[in-house]
Amino acid sequence: MTAPLTPPPPPHEPSPHEPSSHDAWQAPGAAYAAPAEPRYGHGGPGMKTELLEGTVIMVAVALAGALLGVLWWWLAPHVPLVGDVDEQGSWVVYLKDTEGEQAVGVDGTLTLLALAFGFVSALAVFLWRRRGGVPLVVGLAVGGVLASLLAWRVGTWLGPTSDVIAHAKAVGKGVTFSAPLKLGAKGALLAWSFAGLVVHLGLTALFGPRDPEPAYGAAVPGDGYGTPAQ
Repeated sequence: MTAPLTPPPPPHEPSPHEPSSHDAWQAPGAAYAAPAEPRYGHGGPGMKTELLEGTVIMVAVALAGALLGVLWWWLAPHVPLVGDVDEQGSWVVYLKDTEGEQAVGVDGTLTLLALAFGFVSALAVFLWRRRGGVPLVVGLAVGGVLASLLAWRVGTWLGPTSDVIAHAKAVGKGVTFSAPLKLGAKGALLAWSFAGLVVHLGLTALFGPRDPEPAYGAAVPGDGYGTPAQ
């Protein structure tokens, strides 16, 4: 005599209170996934503020070049010139001291002053905005170049006239007079920006704000699916 056949049990229907397989697969990731923080795009308020600050820094640094030009005119050595009349009766001008190094000193004075101004400007920008940012660095670099160009123009404008023949005629034959300020090494125009970038990046690396470290035992997602990084 055979046992009666019993029908198979009906398929188990998940209870609304039981987590589904999809939820169970995502559950581990929920413990590790951090809430997404809102980030500003390139046109957001944060970027606009940084661009405005970078522009302010560029203008302020560029205007400081006028002070650099005054100091360059005041501290740069004078190159002595002497005027004379040749056999044809034409005025000629030549260096009084052919072995002098005053011309090199003119370039060196501007370079050293620009390096000092670059250090001070970078320190001021860092103390004003410790968090840094690309617009601030770009504003500091571009402002340094503009400031050096302005200092070059201000120094040559304040210095002796560039018309050395007229100057020689005015002072007389055989009288020593100063040559106009001339910048022979054009690389000095980059000294301000170079010093500013190096000092600012160094201060930011040493004393800038750090990102908060994750808490002990907290896992960081290794992929975009909630899987904790090993």
